[in-house]
Amino acid sequence: MTVWDDLVGQEKVSAVLGAAARDADAQVTAAATDEPLPETSRMTHAWLFTGPPGAGRNQAARAFAAALQCVSPDRALGGVPGCGFCDGCHTALLGTHADVTAVAAVGAEILVKDMRDTVRKSFTAPANGRWQIILVEDAERLNEKSANAVLKAVEEPAPRTVWLLCAPSIEDVLPTIRSRCRHLNLRTPSVDAVADMLVRRDGVDPQAAADVARATQGHVDRARRLATDPAARERRAAVLKLPVRLDEVGACLRAAQELVDAAAEDAKQLAEEMDGKESEELKAALGAAQGGRLPRGTAGVMKDLEDMQKRRRTRTQRDSLDVALGDLTTFYRDVLALQLGSRVAIANADAQDALDRLARASSPESTLRRIEAIAACRDALDRNVAPLLAVEAMTMALRAG
Repeated sequence: MTVWDDLVGQEKVSAVLGAAARDADAQVTAAATDEPLPETSRMTHAWLFTGPPGAGRNQAARAFAAALQCVSPDRALGGVPGCGFCDGCHTALLGTHADVTAVAAVGAEILVKDMRDTVRKSFTAPANGRWQIILVEDAERLNEKSANAVLKAVEEPAPRTVWLLCAPSIEDVLPTIRSRCRHLNLRTPSVDAVADMLVRRDGVDPQAAADVARATQGHVDRARRLATDPAARERRAAVLKLPVRLDEVGACLRAAQELVDAAAEDAKQLAEEMDGKESEELKAALGAAQGGRLPRGTAGVMKDLEDMQKRRRTRTQRDSLDVALGDLTTFYRDVLALQLGSRVAIANADAQDALDRLARASSPESTLRRIEAIAACRDALDRNVAPLLAVEAMTMALRAG
């Protein structure tokens, strides 16, 4: 299994990245033997991966990083970079390779203090890999200062450094940065491609795989989670029951509270898994004895970690809410399809009764207003409006139609 197998429905992108990885090999060989560089090369120092949620932007960037670090013996015999089994591929895919640094937004933005060490590292030679690779998973969340720091590093890169930036669209990245990157746009995988992946890679029942692939409209990560996590399926089922409950003001307020509480519970579970471990590891690194006090002068470091964890909990809660809002959007999209007699396949076939009921009880115009209310809620959350207020406004608008 090569690193490219994770890129569902992205054959053209895989071909481009594979060719670039082979040209990168030629560059490394030429530098080591003082041979002249090839006249034409498909490899460059900065790449921008864009595409809708679920298309696999981060997976494509991670696979490319693994191919660049691949040390398979077959490479000397002309093998394709990215075997998926060697130490370079394995550690790059797991996120433990010393020369692959990943940066993701902890809160709403990637702050400049979160980028300083990374930018500094980008100017150093690889420690034991073939390339120094910087992967920015949420390039759209770079604020002005952190984006300027990245711009300087991309403008004047070190010879063996590669920047991989991921964002939903090219417009989400500063023009000065994107003009220095090679752009690859990923498309939403087909429902059939996602279902096939779930059957082959995760051993999911074919009918169940087809159902979750259709329900998530080609979103690979969410499809895998729905197929393998019963709790995720229960949360989605609860969200799909919400539209038929909004018959009075009290029901709207209760539904909003339930959505926010469910998202908060997701954030709490993640915090329980990660915060304690991070805190103990940092205390050990600072020299604190087991259960003992921290050394003098280290309280500020612990405070920085606590602030980061708080930002991560906030983002996790809002990401969980966004998943629920996405489910609601597909629900009303199905209602609209039924009202207009469209031949588009219904995504939420398991909620057919509720879809039929709402399609008969409302007009296409009111359904469109409801979809707009969900989009307005998403915008409000992006502007840091209190989640409960934003969701309450949405549920009231859904009731009004």
